[in-house]
Amino acid sequence: MFSLKEIVTCTMVLFAVIDIIGSTPIIIGLRQKVGHIQSEKASLVAGVIMIGFLFLGESILKLIGIDVNSFAVAGALIIFFLALEMILGIQLYKDESSDTASIVPIAFPLIAGAGTLTSLLSLRAEYDVANIIVAIVINIAIVYTVLKSSKRIERVLGQSGINIIRKIFGVVLMAIAVKLFAGNVQQLFT
Repeated sequence: MFSLKEIVTCTMVLFAVIDIIGSTPIIIGLRQKVGHIQSEKASLVAGVIMIGFLFLGESILKLIGIDVNSFAVAGALIIFFLALEMILGIQLYKDESSDTASIVPIAFPLIAGAGTLTSLLSLRAEYDVANIIVAIVINIAIVYTVLKSSKRIERVLGQSGINIIRKIFGVVLMAIAVKLFAGNVQQLFT
């Protein structure tokens, strides 16, 4: 049931998709704009959204007539474009800014956004649910830590350090997207 290899893989996929380190400048900007960000509340809400979608996402898809493999292929494409954004430093998708930052946009869509939710269903097509839940909990702990210490992280890494980390995780994310696409496209035609 529990597999260290699966937990590490799922944790890395979610860490790359959530990209909380790369989102540090956004978090700092929101903190300056609205004052205090409730790190506990944002982390908890994001975790609940992710675990809820892990269990209910497939049922929702069945309700509208889409199988998990089709969703995983679509998710692989979304992850691929997220990776392109990270590697090339471009913005293909633009979020609308909000005046409140505790739940929107931190918990959703910054942490538990479309890429994260798509990744969860893609991971569910390949890995055991228990291992994915452990990976979610690990990532929520990381998110909470980063939210609590975002000012210190920015001071230590600097803008160039954050950019390097984004590009490294972009390449990892692109490789994961290619693997998910190849594995699930075959399932569609068999």
